[in-house]
Amino acid sequence: MLAIVYGFLITLVAYLLAKPCNQKLPQIPVIVFGMIFIVLLLYVFGIPYEDYMAQVNPLFNHLLGYVTVALAIPLAAMRYDDLPLKAILGILLFASISAVALPMGLAYLLHMAGDDIMAFATRAVTTPIAINIATLLEAPVSLAILIVILSGVIGAAFSPLLLRHINDERASGLALGLAAHAIGTAQAWQRGSVAGRYAAFGMAVNAVFTAVWLPTFILFIQKM
Repeated sequence: MLAIVYGFLITLVAYLLAKPCNQKLPQIPVIVFGMIFIVLLLYVFGIPYEDYMAQVNPLFNHLLGYVTVALAIPLAAMRYDDLPLKAILGILLFASISAVALPMGLAYLLHMAGDDIMAFATRAVTTPIAINIATLLEAPVSLAILIVILSGVIGAAFSPLLLRHINDERASGLALGLAAHAIGTAQAWQRGSVAGRYAAFGMAVNAVFTAVWLPTFILFIQKM
């Protein structure tokens, strides 16, 4: 129990150090600074990374589910009367299918193992749902988590460059929520409340849609 508390405190201190760095360099997501400070703190205190992960990973994986659900709270403040429903549904459908097919296709072309290819199928959704999908598909959960986190970090890091000419907060928010999941949603809130709500909407709806069709489709193909 004491080791879990120490791990939690290290994570908290790393976050508190990362926040001012992110404020000075907003184009770099706070999670990137946080990871750097965690590595430095582990090195300073001589704590093996494996011991740190073994203690805090179950705790944060459990809490991450609640955080993901909490991101849906701002959806209650959204106005749906002027929502271009057909356009958004088309975007969500394309984003979900392409975010699954492209990484899996690339992994296949690189001659990766079948289980690893299945892990790339989870790239389209946020971490808690990716863990559940990876478990259903018997894919390496650790690899699925790594793929999702890297997708979020890279998407959020390059979002200021890619979205610099997008002035519509709804479009930029939806793009961040679909492409970079929870990390992108946090980045979208820095752009504005409208972008944050649309990012949460895109991430939540895409996660539910992908969690339904992806395991069903893959398991059906495997049984054929």
